[in-house]
Amino acid sequence: MSDATLNQLWARALVEELVRGGVRHAVVCPGSRSSPLALACARMDGMRTWSVIDERSAGFFALGLAKQSRMPVVLVATSGTAGAHFYPAVIEAFMSQVPLVVLTADRPLELQGWGAAQTVPQARFYGDFARLYGDVGVPEADDAALVHLRATVARAVAVASRAPRGAVQLNVPFREPLAPTPGTFDTKHLSSLAREGRPGAPLTRIVPPARQPDAKVLEEIRARIAATERGVIVCGPRDENDGFAEAIASLAEATGYPVLAEAASQARYGGGPATVSLYDAMLRHEPFARAHRPELVLRFGGGLTPKGPQAWIDNSGAEIVVFSDEGGLFDPVHRASRVVEGSAVAACEALGQGLSRGLGPWARSFLWAEQWTRAALESAFSEDPSLTEMRIAHDVVSAMPDGANLFVSSSMPIRDVDAFAPSMGRGLRVLANRGANGIDGIISSALGVAAASGRPTVLLTGDLAFLHDVGGLLTARRGGVPLTVVVVNNDGGGIFSFLPIAQAEGAKSHYEPLWGTPHGVDLSHAAALYQARFRRPDSPASLRSAVAEGLKGGVHLIEVRVAERARNVDLHRQLFARMAAALGEGPWL
Repeated sequence: MSDATLNQLWARALVEELVRGGVRHAVVCPGSRSSPLALACARMDGMRTWSVIDERSAGFFALGLAKQSRMPVVLVATSGTAGAHFYPAVIEAFMSQVPLVVLTADRPLELQGWGAAQTVPQARFYGDFARLYGDVGVPEADDAALVHLRATVARAVAVASRAPRGAVQLNVPFREPLAPTPGTFDTKHLSSLAREGRPGAPLTRIVPPARQPDAKVLEEIRARIAATERGVIVCGPRDENDGFAEAIASLAEATGYPVLAEAASQARYGGGPATVSLYDAMLRHEPFARAHRPELVLRFGGGLTPKGPQAWIDNSGAEIVVFSDEGGLFDPVHRASRVVEGSAVAACEALGQGLSRGLGPWARSFLWAEQWTRAALESAFSEDPSLTEMRIAHDVVSAMPDGANLFVSSSMPIRDVDAFAPSMGRGLRVLANRGANGIDGIISSALGVAAASGRPTVLLTGDLAFLHDVGGLLTARRGGVPLTVVVVNNDGGGIFSFLPIAQAEGAKSHYEPLWGTPHGVDLSHAAALYQARFRRPDSPASLRSAVAEGLKGGVHLIEVRVAERARNVDLHRQLFARMAAALGEGPWL
């Protein structure tokens, strides 16, 4: 392959190594200094290139692509402040172990520090949030330099891809000319290794360490399980789609333990018969919570979203074993006696060997409580046809077909789905940015999931998170990515109404402008601006109909206006109380 300039040869070698390392998507933001990289991505076989105008949206779009595919995605920015807009997405990638390769194009050394336009110090842009940083240097027509470039890129992809996954940054300076020029750049003096690398493989293949958990430790835990009937399996947020739900269902059957499965755990929707969804309400019934304190807790995935169940686990006195298959640690109060690294699926399979306890009275007591709590939830919804925030979460999940994706924003939507959208026979993939728990980049993240999966995708978000990333709708339109966005509009920051600041005497006069933050925006104008189809349902039936229509294709914006924020707090508390009261006085065991 011939290249018109040295820059083109350099960029082509770099992108070639990305593809050989498993990168299949490039998210490119417009700019001049990054032109060689953008052109190389667009020309490269085996790579799909997405053009995103806004770097912050691009960062989260790439994050969504990588969350869904579990493969590294490359991000390309020009020099100056452009790459700084990737920072929030890089942080989320670090916290939730999502692989990204960030390429920050740069000016050469002779332009640094002398006032050249669009030039800032870009070394280690992302600090401790990048798993690896490297400056590949200016392009050189030299065997050693090109081989070093290829090896560095291969290493960067490997680091991003192995546990703990995350973002890596490669700073890539270019001298002009940045665009291809007439003529052919002479590469005859270069070796085939420098010019072409190793066709079909990275120049340097870095074999990751074995991900099998330690067999001796698993044997010790298995013995503890065999001696303990009162155990629970707790599944927090987890992105992997690797047979986890089936492995957890088998482990529950073998151990006789119920599975407390968070919505975004990949173990709730389509999970096994031991799945318990409404544990937040169940554990608000104090006699039930006291009677069901476990003696052994097997923890998978990230930290739980609701505080109550997490406190119940932490204060139970149980032995807690954390299974960390992505290198993350979720034990902020230091109650875990063991942390077992390696494949969670492999751990489940190994722990279940030789155990066949089945779902006995202990597990069935949880499942009985789930049935009564669910009956109270459904009864409350049948009596009141209004679209509350809890009802929206419940009905959006109910309206989704088997195999669809649901992306849920942080703040109230993830809490409402977790608390009020129980398990069902259909399998759903539920994802959220629960690494840093921010509301930034939510639309763009959901778009990335939709683009990488090719499956019907719904985003459930609050109004502030929607407005924070409304420009993501431009990415949807330009990229032709279908997405249905359901916005719960309570005209501000509803979650703050649940916090002490809402009632603090010294803050009451400042509460609305600083925390409530009403905006008064008519979201139909956002739909018109980005050419999305708009609906504003006023009943559960019309909401379900709007979601079903949206899932047929295209970009849809569904705005659901709800009760004022203070009233929403009362509605949540009343529904939780009704669900908990359904458990009666016991006994349950």
